[in-house]
Amino acid sequence: MEPHMYPDTTKELARKRRELSPDIYSAFRAFGERVFADGALPSKTKQLIAVAAAHVTQCPYCIRGHTELAMQKGATEQEIMEAIWVAAEMRAGAAYAHSVIAIDAMDRAEAKPAT
Repeated sequence: MEPHMYPDTTKELARKRRELSPDIYSAFRAFGERVFADGALPSKTKQLIAVAAAHVTQCPYCIRGHTELAMQKGATEQEIMEAIWVAAEMRAGAAYAHSVIAIDAMDRAEAKPAT
């Protein structure tokens, strides 16, 4: 069997990560708990945003974890899929918007005298 690019998460890996930098780990956990707590945005909405962001960053751990958390917060499958479509449009939209950089580079290259 071929090894996977992403290892399965295990208690041993989690323990080692925590032990390698316990203070930073604790701060990161506290930060995450605060970020995803109900605030101006309800936690369900925050989890849907996280699902979308996870698809843009293409983090398989985040996709799985935040999809499960979104469902625990009451998100429907349709809401999750719609959040993913928003992410897809934003990713495609960014490529489209940045195409002007390539067009500008092509125009500049054509304007340069041949050497």
